Amino acid sequence: MRDTTCRRKPRRISPVLYWRCSDHFLKGCLMLRLVLLLLGVDYLRDRWRGLRIIGWIWAVAGVVIFVDALDNALYFPISFFAYFLLAEGIATLAVAWTGVAGQRILRHIKGVAFIIAALLILAGHHHGNFILSMIFGTLFLADGLLQSISATVVRYPRWRLALAGGVVECAIAIFFYQPYPTHYVGTVPYCIGLGLAFGGWQMLLLAYRVRRLSAKATVESLLQRAEASSAQQYAGAAAKNTLREWDGPPAADEKALTVHVWTPVGSSRTPAQRLPIIDRYIAAVDSDGVISTGHAALETPEGVYISLYPGVEIDRSPDQFGRLLRATPDNDVAGVFQPDYPTESRAWCESTVKVRIRNYSAERLSAFWENYRQDNTYNLTYRNCSSSVARALEAALEGAAGRIRGRSWSAFVRLLLTPELWVAAQIRKRAKTMAWTPGLALDYARAMSMLADPRPFGWLKMARLALRTMSRSRRAWRQEHAMARQPMADSEEKITS
Repeated sequence: MRDTTCRRKPRRISPVLYWRCSDHFLKGCLMLRLVLLLLGVDYLRDRWRGLRIIGWIWAVAGVVIFVDALDNALYFPISFFAYFLLAEGIATLAVAWTGVAGQRILRHIKGVAFIIAALLILAGHHHGNFILSMIFGTLFLADGLLQSISATVVRYPRWRLALAGGVVECAIAIFFYQPYPTHYVGTVPYCIGLGLAFGGWQMLLLAYRVRRLSAKATVESLLQRAEASSAQQYAGAAAKNTLREWDGPPAADEKALTVHVWTPVGSSRTPAQRLPIIDRYIAAVDSDGVISTGHAALETPEGVYISLYPGVEIDRSPDQFGRLLRATPDNDVAGVFQPDYPTESRAWCESTVKVRIRNYSAERLSAFWENYRQDNTYNLTYRNCSSSVARALEAALEGAAGRIRGRSWSAFVRLLLTPELWVAAQIRKRAKTMAWTPGLALDYARAMSMLADPRPFGWLKMARLALRTMSRSRRAWRQEHAMARQPMADSEEKITS
């Protein structure tokens, strides 16, 4: 069956599963990887001793907090932590309106979640702790099952390690579900302890690898324990940027990297049957029964255009679909790189959504592209259009935060306090343990754009707005006062005359 969406672009299936898994499962470690990617290898070289110290502190503190929670005598300041969450949640909601587009929704979600968690902790006793335990247990169980199933079905490299990680997550879920040993009192310290311990352990590994880092290594090679390819070497210096913030996306005439996404629904030739989540991240079926799976591509003003497409039509029967999902060499087909966006859009249709990013390294992306284009292999779950865009985006944004914020610790803290970092980390994990699809690539590009092109903090933005309002009010009062005094001055002048 051929995909006849728009102008009969050959069919492409973007599945739910992907070839490899990350070697950790706590979001603190996931966020740490993105922080180091965005700060760049130069930052790591300058700060590896500090990272080692922080890693030891986090790891020891995590173990101590977890062990402390194993009995009913808690020394962890749980009430203080709850009030901190409550204050953070209220503050986030107070400045949520200062965000743009998806930022507002994300900040509202974060604020509400923090407030609910704080209230449950402060409620204490059995009910609050029980509800928190059930929530955390369910999250771990769902993630563990999803990762285990994807690893078993796809059989990507290191799938056994991914399966073991999923089993560990399920075991942690069971630990949260059952009341032993503290009858749910230690739920919050357990989570904090685990997060700090695994985050510290990951940071220690990175710090010790940085000490042996060569001058031509990249963050990606450091994190993945792989040799850096010649295309990804850090030889080219990135363009220098001054300390800046942008309160909105790039203008139409502004130089920027562009991620093009054809969503399954948006690229359907006729109105699609709405299936929540499925038609956003997997595929859409229109009224004629035609499957539309979408597409993703990346374009820069320097002429780089990355759009991988299968050279032959992929059309397998349903009974073979399970085998097709496996990231094995027998499912590799010859791929084709599209020449440029005008050519592809004319042959198909205009992209549904465009995400534009100012702060990127054209040199690093060009080096990545020169190496990546040497292999035109297309694999449904290992090397597809969306995974190509995601890898290229990470190559282009490596060190983006360091170029803007410099190599100070404030850049590290600023990234950790940005909500989009958590979102990007979760999307990246979902894609790495399942599959990169156009929907995930779109969400990832949006989150990374907020990190690469930093927006002002909500409190700073609100303070600036308040100062501007006060300044305008002062000027208005002075004008009103001057106008009020003018008739009095005229009257006095008449009386004097």
